Amino acid sequence: MRRVVIMGAGGRDFHDFNTVYREDSSVRVVAFTASQIPGIADRVYPPSLAGPLYPEGIPIRPEEDLVDIIRAEAIDTVVLSYSDLRHEDVMHKGSRVLAAGADFTLLGPQATMLEASKPVIAVTAVRTGCGKSPTSRKIGSLLVGSGLRVGLVRHAMPYGELETMRVQRFTSLEEIDATHPTLEEREEYEVPVSMGMTVFAGVDYAAVLELAQAECDVLVWDGGNNDLPFVRPDLHIVVTDPLRAGDEVAYHPGEANLLRADVVVINKIGSADRAAVAEVLEHVESLNPLATVIIAHSPVTLEPGPSLEGKRVLVVEDGPTLTHGGMAFGAGTVAALQGAAGELVDPRPYAQGAIRDVFAAYPHLGNVLPAMGYGDEMLRDLEATIDAADVDVVIAGTPIDLAHVITTRHPVRRTRYELQEVGRPTLSDVLAPLIRLVHRPAGLVEQRS
Repeated sequence: MRRVVIMGAGGRDFHDFNTVYREDSSVRVVAFTASQIPGIADRVYPPSLAGPLYPEGIPIRPEEDLVDIIRAEAIDTVVLSYSDLRHEDVMHKGSRVLAAGADFTLLGPQATMLEASKPVIAVTAVRTGCGKSPTSRKIGSLLVGSGLRVGLVRHAMPYGELETMRVQRFTSLEEIDATHPTLEEREEYEVPVSMGMTVFAGVDYAAVLELAQAECDVLVWDGGNNDLPFVRPDLHIVVTDPLRAGDEVAYHPGEANLLRADVVVINKIGSADRAAVAEVLEHVESLNPLATVIIAHSPVTLEPGPSLEGKRVLVVEDGPTLTHGGMAFGAGTVAALQGAAGELVDPRPYAQGAIRDVFAAYPHLGNVLPAMGYGDEMLRDLEATIDAADVDVVIAGTPIDLAHVITTRHPVRRTRYELQEVGRPTLSDVLAPLIRLVHRPAGLVEQRS
């Protein structure tokens, strides 16, 4: 019996176990390890999800313990099952595993993608923070506008009680609130629900997919980080970011997404210089010359509120984009500069509790505050950090309504950013054949068979 450890970050790792190992009696998964997300280690993947071969469940340990686990538990194979890692960092991890005596493995799409009975449009990226969410929203709005029932199947974010998160379905803000979500979950669920899409997520994606395809005409897979889809797509759309030109060929598994793409969106051209856009386009054309290329940008707008001109402003940005996404700024910073803010206030002197730890872990962060809220305590620390800051206005660059989840003495102005294509082709162009097929069920059956 092979003894296996799965390296993860609370998402892809569970999916790989469920699809490849859960029913394989020739393998014993000894542990998961956890990284990237605060507070997701030192749990247990419960027996109800792990299946009858694991009556006590599977422990989830910090990744720092990996070498000790390999040696103490006589591990044969370590499987890397998380995303947004530099290629060289993947092999640094592999070197540690090999030095400890185990095999180092990556699982591919053939083994891990589920098959849907309804058409699937996958939206993935080459890095965290490229603009998957506005791309998914634009696709969803086009599909809803064509009269289709749209299910947005979101990449796993099981940071809470795993058993209660096995299958999730959201059609309203109240349903989202009832699950006591993290800020990252809110960022991905709230806006699509408000647009008329049903959002599906969870831990066991075979069960999630079964529910979603039973009530929807078409599914949009909304990926996390730069991960590969969990469900095999009929149309695979990959988003790139010229603000980080070169990353499209430097990160795992983002480069694999680029190689597999049917459509590549080069986003943020309004913020990037021409040389960076040209570099991304050159990489796309050399790696995947048959892909359709869409040029786009995501202009930032601010909801009404007090003037920013000459004011002291605290910018709160999307958390994952800044942390493991590696960005130093986001939409909130763009909005502050557009509004002629007098000063972008450094949040670090005001950081409280877990937010101090975030700044220590990500030293590239400067005059921006990542919206981190993986649990009540971290959310309280975020709220206290914002309230302690000596500022005139807070700009919320995160997709959620920040004022809905925290209380602060400062006025909060919310940013919005939606994908806009430049020229042709557009997303409407590339979706048109699939929409026609969905509206002709007999033709669709022929096509998929």
